[in-house]
Amino acid sequence: MQKIEAILQPSKLDAVKDALLEVGIEGMTILEARGHGRQKGHSEFYRGREYTVDLLPKIKIELVLPDHLVDKAVQVISSAARTGKIGDGKIFLSKIDEAIRIRNDERGETVL
Repeated sequence: MQKIEAILQPSKLDAVKDALLEVGIEGMTILEARGHGRQKGHSEFYRGREYTVDLLPKIKIELVLPDHLVDKAVQVISSAARTGKIGDGKIFLSKIDEAIRIRNDERGETVL
């Protein structure tokens, strides 16, 4: 099993979620986040004064999947979230040793 953590632009959430559902990946956790990478934020004007916004709104999607679905999920997320501009996001993969369903202590890939 592997955990996929994808950081992407909020405007791409529906496209990524729909694309994952189309390929049969249903379970996911979606979090609102703030951060920046290479784009370093931007400047805005408010009431005539300029200020810098250095923590931009992002969306973080977390999925835990069986190994055979990971490559497909990464491909789907990448293609649905890509704009070709700086700030498109990142995908991180981590190995998961075990998953446990709280309701009945069921363990393993059947929990997913």
